[in-house]
Amino acid sequence: MEGKKAKILLCEDDPNLGSVLKNYLELNDYDVTLERDGRLGLAAFQREAFDLCLLDVMMPNMDGFTLAEEIRDINPDVPLFFLSAKTMKEDIIQGYKLGADDYITKPFDSEVLLHKIKAILKRNEEINREQENREYDLASYHFNPKLRELSHDGKTQTLSPKENELLKMLCEHLNDLLPREQALKRIWGSDTYFNGRSMDVYIAKLRKYLRDDPQIEIVNIHGNGFRLVVHK
Repeated sequence: MEGKKAKILLCEDDPNLGSVLKNYLELNDYDVTLERDGRLGLAAFQREAFDLCLLDVMMPNMDGFTLAEEIRDINPDVPLFFLSAKTMKEDIIQGYKLGADDYITKPFDSEVLLHKIKAILKRNEEINREQENREYDLASYHFNPKLRELSHDGKTQTLSPKENELLKMLCEHLNDLLPREQALKRIWGSDTYFNGRSMDVYIAKLRKYLRDDPQIEIVNIHGNGFRLVVHK
């Protein structure tokens, strides 16, 4: 994380462990938000962007596994560690099935956890750097997400931030389904009816921008989401 501290969401209902771990990570130059239960953790994740999540499994109001599912709906790629006293094989397998990068059983060595965090953030930083510079050729169109530019036949359309993010997500799922709920939660923050209507307006705008080439279309998969299709 060049130039700024990496942001970590720590959800832990044990006040002693939570405070100790938060202080330890902050001493090692991380920006840590500590929440005491899963519902508060979800609200924090919806409110701001985090580089990594540390989730206790057994928490009041919303357990760590349920919270992980909600987080994965919003951002499928954010690194996610479970911290748990539950050592049963079935619990560990469930954690990994939910997309955990690691399942750490309590008690654990804070220094080992710190090095695991450093390793995965470094890996993600390299991946994100590659993705930030990625551009897309969509039939006769060229899309540069970093500049928010969609070019065709010598003309360039500058996209709004939401248009840009939506087209980028469609490109990331090119010729595959972009789940409606996933796009709504990542770009609009929640999948309410009104946000859904707003997204439909943005899809219509993108279709208008792409209409000059019949090889490319945005297909509505009723009730599920959208597919950006480039016909060969």
